[in-house]
Formats: sequence, C-alpha cells, structure tokens
Amino acid sequence: MKQDSENAAVSTIGVDLGDKYSQLCALDGAGEIVEEGRIATSASAFTRRFKTLEPCRIVIETGTHANWVHDLLVGLGHEVVVANARKVRPISANERKCDELDARMLARLGRSDARLLQPVEVRPAQIRLDLCRIRARDALVTARTMLVNSARGLAKSMGARLPSSSTNSLHRKELDPTVELALKPLMKALEGLTSRIKECDKALGELSGKRYPQTARLQQIKGVGPITSLYFVLAVADPCRFKDPRAIGSYFGIVPRRDQSGGRDPQLRITKCGDPLGRRLLVQCAQYILGPFGADSDLRRFGLRLAAQGGMRAKKRAIVATARKLAVLLFALLRKGEVYEPLRNSTKGQAA
Repeated sequence: MKQDSENAAVSTIGVDLGDKYSQLCALDGAGEIVEEGRIATSASAFTRRFKTLEPCRIVIETGTHANWVHDLLVGLGHEVVVANARKVRPISANERKCDELDARMLARLGRSDARLLQPVEVRPAQIRLDLCRIRARDALVTARTMLVNSARGLAKSMGARLPSSSTNSLHRKELDPTVELALKPLMKALEGLTSRIKECDKALGELSGKRYPQTARLQQIKGVGPITSLYFVLAVADPCRFKDPRAIGSYFGIVPRRDQSGGRDPQLRITKCGDPLGRRLLVQCAQYILGPFGADSDLRRFGLRLAAQGGMRAKKRAIVATARKLAVLLFALLRKGEVYEPLRNSTKGQAA
C-alpha cells in the first residue's frame, strides 16, 4: 500500500469492493490522500487492516460483498456508508472508470456529503439469511420452469407433444413413446426439483408462523400467499424507515420513470429498480386479483377499471398499477396491523 503521510489522521476511506481484491483510498481531514492500495476481499484481510484503525467513515457500494463487509466494519467500530450503486453517477458515468478512481470518488463523496451517495440501509443478518431461503426456492422454481420448457420444445422438434399439465405434475404424465427415452432424464430431474420445492414451501411456512406471525395479516388479501407475504415482510424489514407509505412502490421499482422538462412530461415505463423478485411476486398477485378467480374488492375494481379503458397496453398497465396499489395496501396492513376490509372504499362511497 502507498502511504503519503503515515502520521496523518484518516477521516474517510473509500473502498471499491471487488470479488478477489478491493481497492481503498484514505483521506485525511483536509481531503488529502494519505493512503491508497488494495487488500484481499476476505474477512481476515479486512479485520487485520481495519481493527487497529481509529474509528472513521468508510464508504462502500452495494454489491455481492457489501452486507458482510458492512457488518464486519461496524463491528470494528467504524461508521459505514453503503452507497446506492445505481445512483452514484460520478462513478458509473466516468469515462476513465477504474478501481482506483472509483475508490477515490467514494471517499470524496463520503467526505463532502454522504447524502449524495443515497445510502441504503443494510438489513439485519437474520433477515438476510431468511431472504436467501426464499431466493433459493425461487432458483429451484426457475430451474424447473426451464426444464419444462426444454422438455416441451424437444418433444415438438420430434413431432410429439407433451400432455397439458401443471409444472408440479408433468413428471407423472405418460409420455409419447417416440420421446419417452430421450425425456426420461428430464422427468427425473423435474420430480426431484418438485420434491425440493415442496420441502422449501413447508419450511418457509413454519418459518412464517414461528418467527414472522405478521405475515398472517397480509394473507387476509385473497391472492397473497405465504411466499409473497413472507418475502414482503423480510424485504421491508422495518416499516418505520418509510415515512411515506407510497414510497414502497418506488422501493420495488413499480413506479413510472419521469423525465419532465418544461411543458414536456411523457408517460414512461416503470423504473424496475430495487428487488426484482419482490416486484415479480407483487405482479403475480396482481394477475391473480384481476383474473377469473379474484375476489371482489376495491383493488380488483380499480384494476378492472383501468383495463377497461382499452388500448394495446391497457391490461399490462392495469396489472402494474394494481401491483403498486397492492404494495401500499400490504405496507399499511403490516405497519398498522388492521383487519383487511376488501370493499372498504366502496362501502364508504355508498354510505355517503
């Protein structure tokens, strides 16, 4: 590591986290660089480097290693700012981008005003672990879907068709003799994946009941199941950190982008920022609510009114808008603990 002044007190450190090695840049109180270098991206290396350092502000970006690095450095007594990588334009838009310059920029932005980094709040370790369990289940579901699509495609290429079936039970169906031998390995894999997914569902159901009983409030809405309710509770973590309930739509990336200038304010697609799995689960719930089996509710009536406006994208927009409104409703139930009334607004309107 290069040190310009061994005796200068370090006030801010920017760390550009890499998979194997991380680049750091340390600034003193006057904003001068006192140290630059790289260290291995491992718990032991970070502990050795920062355990003897006087408490200071350390700035890192969101990424694969951000969570455990945050926990380790906070445990060593440092102030850790986790910058939102999507919002740090001076880094992402730099035409001469490299690890060394990224670390310098993180350090300087963190020293001047941490709010410029739009820092994110790191969830507790237990919540992150439970989220990993749901994401692991989602990986199994995605793999099963890919296998089903592959099996159907291979059968069609041979002039055969697999019987209509849900992904849960396709492996139990009788196959066309012309493709049975070729598709047998896929059917075995599907059977194993389906069994593992059922085990995950059972374990996650037990987790909800024991550790997160508030999920029962969210399941009052017909169309919101155990997985969505648990994921929503874990993703939000602390409802008090959202001052405006409507901000939950932005958190899951289901609000429209905006590019307003003067009299120009075009209608744009949703941002798709934030958690993709949470957004997908909310959209799936909205599809059920607006589907043929959805129960009558203010939410369903709202979505159907939008879909009835016509146009090529009316139905898709209605689903996204319903998902956004569902997120706000779930957040309200989570924070206030109220009993869900499906036709609350309609009832008030009739009474008036």
